[in-house]
Amino acid sequence: MKADIHPKYQDAEIRCACGNVIKTRSTKPVIIVGICNACHPFYTGQQKFVDTAGRVDKFQQRMAKTKAAQEAQAASRKKKK
Repeated sequence: MKADIHPKYQDAEIRCACGNVIKTRSTKPVIIVGICNACHPFYTGQQKFVDTAGRVDKFQQRMAKTKAAQEAQAASRKKKK
């Protein structure tokens, strides 16, 4: 390994937007994150399914249109043969 080419490995803090601080080691002294295991809904057990603005319905409608278009194209190919 070459000398003096690698960054200094030091004690670091990971700070979350919720206020949680995690001590670790890194090349940066402070790392700021938006979400951590203390406030993420998956880890806290408060995860909820939220269908905002009917996203699931919109997706299913797009998939139905795509499938119908594919079937129509397949039918038109059969007629040509």
